[in-house]
Amino acid sequence: MGNDTIGTNPGHRPVMIICLAMVLLLALGGAAPGHNSEHMTIHEYQQIHPEQKQIAANFKSTIRKAGVPVESGVQDRPVKVAIIYPALQLSDYWRNSVQSFKNRMDEIGIEFHTSEYYTKPTVNHRLQERQIKKALGDRPDYLIFTLDAKKHRWLIEQIITQKKPKIILQNITTPLRIWEGKQPFLYVGFDHIQGTLMLAEYLMKKNGNRGKYALLYFSEGYVSRMRGNTFSNYLDEHSQMELVAEYYTGGDSAKAEAASMEIVKSYPDIKFIYSCSTDISLGAARALQQTGFSDRVMINGWGGGAAELNAMALGRLEVTVMRMNDDNGVAMAEAIRLDLAGRSQEVPVVFCGDMEIVNKTTPLKQMERLKERAFRYSGGQKPRD
Repeated sequence: MGNDTIGTNPGHRPVMIICLAMVLLLALGGAAPGHNSEHMTIHEYQQIHPEQKQIAANFKSTIRKAGVPVESGVQDRPVKVAIIYPALQLSDYWRNSVQSFKNRMDEIGIEFHTSEYYTKPTVNHRLQERQIKKALGDRPDYLIFTLDAKKHRWLIEQIITQKKPKIILQNITTPLRIWEGKQPFLYVGFDHIQGTLMLAEYLMKKNGNRGKYALLYFSEGYVSRMRGNTFSNYLDEHSQMELVAEYYTGGDSAKAEAASMEIVKSYPDIKFIYSCSTDISLGAARALQQTGFSDRVMINGWGGGAAELNAMALGRLEVTVMRMNDDNGVAMAEAIRLDLAGRSQEVPVVFCGDMEIVNKTTPLKQMERLKERAFRYSGGQKPRD
């Protein structure tokens, strides 16, 4: 990352500056969405639009029962779907998303064609803009994208204004205030705030609400705010734990590994390192193995994909929040089914999949049941090297 430079944390917590050029010591102030935030929580959105609560509940019931045959309706041509994902990473979330989406579309009986564009998570925004323009050249009916950096917003706003293709925003479940009245067709994913608070409660209890911890953020943007700031602010309010170091890693496993080595060197009495993504977690876990801190410092996962579950089975991760991963792909397929049938009013603006906390002592039978449920359409993906 061109702007990965060292920084301080003014007016926040006393944090020792650690010299490591690869990563960035943060100075983030924001938190989970609130009244003054650019994003609305699901609860806020449903307060403004009370009818959405029941629509979302009905839709979620359909997703949980997926596998039951449904009417797909009559098509005069295949549906065109453009997918632009940051899938080139250790996390299998994005690959499973595509596979579960395709398999559910096939099961329903919808004829479709996909154009797929994959990048690394923190890719240059100009490349993503070129990918979107290329995808739009094929005149898709639906464009599935994500929203992390503010530059993404500008690209999406242009498409929303034109009203075609219909936008599905993946991995975001907090509607933007400035889009009120012209929201995308669907926000779909897993609630970053809910998952983060589940991890926070577990780690606080496990450590008796005391001790030092460090935080490894993703890149500057939505995911870091939702998963990172939410976590640190919650611990500030509900525990006596002390945040002693925090870094941007750009979602890069090697940077997370290097940062973690510096952290345990500077703070050998640290209790845990909180990680905001799979790639970060696995990098931190490698650092603890190499420095001999694996049995003394906890690392969390975020998402519960194949790579994380494998690492947890080996004792390298303490805990993760496990997404019922295929909920997201099934939800996109069901939304398109309803839309094609002229029933788009039955599609909620926001869909959040289910999540479960699992740790390295979770019984094997329970883990197998959860994996069967989470990867019921994708089959789960093997960890990437």
